[in-house]
Amino acid sequence: MKIAVFDTYVRRADGRRMHFDILVSEQGDRTVPQTVLEYGHRYLAAKGIPADSLTTRECRFCHVETASPQVEAEIKRIGFAIIELEHCD
Repeated sequence: MKIAVFDTYVRRADGRRMHFDILVSEQGDRTVPQTVLEYGHRYLAAKGIPADSLTTRECRFCHVETASPQVEAEIKRIGFAIIELEHCD
């Protein structure tokens, strides 16, 4: 499965900048930025982090790659996957 990777940054209340990737099916959600932002909001809500600052300026298409089996399974299950990169704890 080919996936679109959206590089995403959000400023936390403690001042640290979260960095994570939102991964979606390349054929579907890549052309629908609002859907990708909704996935980002769901992820942040699950972490208890307000998502008011998450817009298309903080979440941008980066590239297309081949999904690992784990990422592919997660996208099939819930529509997206997240790769946590910095300050996501």
